Amino acid sequence: MPGCQAFMPRLYIKEYQKSLQGKCIFIACREGILRNFFDHIVTDIKFLCRQNVKTFLFHNISNRFANQKLFRDLTSRLYQTTIIRVPSNVAFYPFVLNYEELPHKIVFIERTHLLDPDGKPVNTLTTSNARAHLESYRDLISNENLKENITTICTQIEQDQIERVHIIPAGKACIKNELFSLEGSGTLIANNFNESFELVKTENDIRMIASILKRYRSEGYLKFRDKNYIKKHKDFFYVARIDGIIVGCAEQIYIDKDTVELGSLAVSIRFRKQQVGQFIIQSFQKEMIEKGKSTIISLTQNPLLQKIFVNLGFVPGNPKRYQHRQKQSPKSRMFVKRIE
Repeated sequence: MPGCQAFMPRLYIKEYQKSLQGKCIFIACREGILRNFFDHIVTDIKFLCRQNVKTFLFHNISNRFANQKLFRDLTSRLYQTTIIRVPSNVAFYPFVLNYEELPHKIVFIERTHLLDPDGKPVNTLTTSNARAHLESYRDLISNENLKENITTICTQIEQDQIERVHIIPAGKACIKNELFSLEGSGTLIANNFNESFELVKTENDIRMIASILKRYRSEGYLKFRDKNYIKKHKDFFYVARIDGIIVGCAEQIYIDKDTVELGSLAVSIRFRKQQVGQFIIQSFQKEMIEKGKSTIISLTQNPLLQKIFVNLGFVPGNPKRYQHRQKQSPKSRMFVKRIE
């Protein structure tokens, strides 16, 4: 069912508000979708206005007498928003993409998710990935007109005309979930991600890590790590941030004077398959070299992480020196790397 969420994501209002405050966001929604989800969309746009976001709403509702009440409702309820009606004789997506004012983000509200060839929702794409997989996605984008504008979207991002574009399924809190949660609700297309890797700092850091780890535990890949555990071991937890928001983590676990284990490696759903896991592993390695360690080990059942470890020079095996650790996680594969 369009717009349905399998779960309600946790919102991080203060964290994301800092990056959106004062920015210009276009929300583009065609007539049928705006009618069907009118209250949800209006509520979300009002929420953005309360966060001091400059909002524009683009729609293509026909300028007929029967629609005058709808226009009045939009004007009265979204008095802080610039409302732009795209004429019926003008192509909707090019009009929005070529509007005279340049936005920070464009949010296209559609009926369904953007799906990959396996039928799974696509969370994040760089423009190069979007171009490389355009033919695969083409038959899975429900809106024919949107298909023809994916290349234009990528070009404008690459030329710094737009920073980011979101394609999301219509539904309750769809904009809010997309812009203020770790998971998002649709597909983000962007290139300008600013990454950092550092130790945990605040109680909110701990809360966000626990949220990411909880999902991995439900998938059977990680041991139980709740907020109390993270708080107790916070001097050994690292976080990866994109644009200042935590999107992944890793834990330094003592093995012996020369060896550390890279544990609790997890990445937010939105940024899986975007090389964040690789960034975390490489950053963790640099930190351990600075601390004078000579070997990193890691144990995982996650097949994707296993491939990443091998690609980064880790060797699968079970050295006698670490057999005691392997016995604690008999179902996981151990990967070892010398970093001297």
